[in-house]
Amino acid sequence: MSKKLVVGITQGDGNGIGYEVIIKALADERILDICTPVIYGSSKIFGFYKKQIHNIEQIQTNVISSAKEVHQKRVNIVNCLPENVFVEPGQSTPESAKSAMTSLECAVKDLQEGIIDVLVTAPINKRAMVNEGFGYTGHTEYLEHAFGVDEVAMIMVSDRLKVAPVTGHIPIKDVPSSISQEKILRKLRLVNASLKRDFGVPSPKIGVLGLNPHCGDGGLLGDEERDIILPAVKAAQEEGILAYGPYSPDGYFGMGHYARFDVTLAMYHDQGLAPFKALAFEIGVNYTAGLPVVRTSPDHGTAYDMAGRDEADPQSMISAIYTAIDIYNSRQAHDELEAGKMTVKVPENEIKPKGGRIIE
Repeated sequence: MSKKLVVGITQGDGNGIGYEVIIKALADERILDICTPVIYGSSKIFGFYKKQIHNIEQIQTNVISSAKEVHQKRVNIVNCLPENVFVEPGQSTPESAKSAMTSLECAVKDLQEGIIDVLVTAPINKRAMVNEGFGYTGHTEYLEHAFGVDEVAMIMVSDRLKVAPVTGHIPIKDVPSSISQEKILRKLRLVNASLKRDFGVPSPKIGVLGLNPHCGDGGLLGDEERDIILPAVKAAQEEGILAYGPYSPDGYFGMGHYARFDVTLAMYHDQGLAPFKALAFEIGVNYTAGLPVVRTSPDHGTAYDMAGRDEADPQSMISAIYTAIDIYNSRQAHDELEAGKMTVKVPENEIKPKGGRIIE
């Protein structure tokens, strides 16, 4: 039987919908049977938003100063913010940005020390945090630095599809110069390894998207597919990675070809995340692959326009919590298998899609 994990949850921007989706996600007491939640933020803010939510029964909380003091049968709140903290629902303020930074820093410190087992992060306002001295363009980049890894991948996860972009939070004008054969190959290796260890897929099939409309139309609309992406796909295949493409994104998603693959590698952020959110927004999860720890988050933002109105849907937060637990357990099982403690039979006669060519 898997152990009951301690799940750290950052509050995110306290003026957004973070607390609302956290409270709604933890309102079902059955979640305490599978994990011990620890919210990093403020019991005062927690109480404020709880009063705004209808049809929520009493939630048993345990207010603590350290995650070492957790109560396994209650929702724990680490008071890591000043006592005089206040909220302005729907507003982007320096105070809310600073609080989001403090919450994240405290949670990551405990994650590094093994006090919590996994981390789930509520939405932040990236611009507001950068204005207050946060030196990263998002959670992914911050965690990459905090854990000293050379390469991470943002994988958007749902029961319908998984999508990972090669480039992250950069301007669209910088995308062409930011992709290279080696960078694509590194992402393919990382995503392939993550699907095996984190999601229990023995032989992941990866669909790779092109960069230009119609995959460049034979060079008429660009040559990145021919000169960069296709060579990367072939190099990955030579390493035994089941990568295929590049595919033209419109037909790939429009005709449902993504369903033939375990994960899709997009060239840039919106190329992959726009169709992902169109297909799986309510239950989508953002997962950071390549870290020595497990971190997930909902796939939505702060949604200031909904803050404090009891309108936010908690399903993505619920999915983020369960996904973090599933990935942690999958890693444990994979590592035991690699150590020779378990055996597994890989299905035979698996049908593989054709690949190694540009597909419009």
